[in-house]
Amino acid sequence: MNYLAHIYLSGDNHLVTIGNFMADGIKGKSYKKYPNEIQIGILLHRNIDTFTDAHETVRLSTKRLHEKYGHYSGIIVDILYDHFLAKNWHKYSNVPLKAYVETFYGSLETHYELLPLRIQKMMPYMLTDNWLLGYASIEGISRVLAGMDRRTNNQSGMDEAVIELQKFYTEFESEFFSFFDELIAFSKQKLNELINKNL
Repeated sequence: MNYLAHIYLSGDNHLVTIGNFMADGIKGKSYKKYPNEIQIGILLHRNIDTFTDAHETVRLSTKRLHEKYGHYSGIIVDILYDHFLAKNWHKYSNVPLKAYVETFYGSLETHYELLPLRIQKMMPYMLTDNWLLGYASIEGISRVLAGMDRRTNNQSGMDEAVIELQKFYTEFESEFFSFFDELIAFSKQKLNELINKNL
């Protein structure tokens, strides 16, 4: 899953949410240098990724892209699923998406000193272009995919994946709904386990 899903699946604790959000750049046991709640978020992120990568429904989505995009297919599906979460946000939260992401951005700024350098450098772009709110539109997802392609020196072709999104929109959305309900249940259980283990 991509940024918005990881943030959403973290529950209400701001530090757990920040840990989940920033976890990709935290390797091995280096997570242990952070405060306890951020550690929980990082470990939750890793569990979410493991569950997602092994799930049959996600693999079905990924398979649709594999011939053209190879090992980038999983990254693309993560981004597409964030689109469907943002688009259908009202099904998952009583807080409007705009207000939700503004609260999250405020939390990032409050805890700026805890963030890895990579996230600190990324933040101005994320906030200025409002990535998380932009996920809700095809245009926003297109910008995200183009940005990801630039990060691979234009080798991935991810900027073209909006074509498959539009062509197989119904299939991708159906697969997202089927998978995300299971992921929510898994994440709640795993978060409770991590909290109890780390108290």
